[in-house]
Amino acid sequence: MINLPNGLTLLRFALVPAIAVQLLQGEYGVACVLFIVSALSDLADGMIARHWNQRTRFGAVADPLADKLTMLTVTVLLTVQHGLPWWFAVAVVLRDGLIMVGALAYHLLIGPVEMAPSRISKLNTALEFSLLVAVMAIRAGYVPDGVWRQALLVTTLVTIALSGGHYVLVWSRKATQSQSGATRDG
Repeated sequence: MINLPNGLTLLRFALVPAIAVQLLQGEYGVACVLFIVSALSDLADGMIARHWNQRTRFGAVADPLADKLTMLTVTVLLTVQHGLPWWFAVAVVLRDGLIMVGALAYHLLIGPVEMAPSRISKLNTALEFSLLVAVMAIRAGYVPDGVWRQALLVTTLVTIALSGGHYVLVWSRKATQSQSGATRDG
């Protein structure tokens, strides 16, 4: 079912190649604006879905995928263009890969996955977004580079590690509880 929130999610998927093309062409200002539009549409779709009770299974799955695809695309391209260190991109890819593989394994072995981002994950997303916007804005000449960018990079890296560890801990507990419940019932 396509409703307004799902339409905004589809818009975010459509913006990914547009952002990528702009980055590849060195049009950092345009890429930055498109990235911000994508983020604002993410906020809007979540608020609309909650306020008017327009949550759907499609949205629950597609929304985080659109977010991950956007963030990963921008992170990898900025890394290839030497805007971010390679170790940062590796940390982002490993964390997101871990979450996706863990969710798939849980779904296949235990049952449906109900993804609910934790506070540390929300903080991580906000910091990753801020860092990516900052790097594009610096490259576009909108803001000067400085030690603040390195501080933001390190802080974001810390939240990547904490949120990844938190997901592993929470889903391991859920899996253990589910398995112990199945053992008692069986």
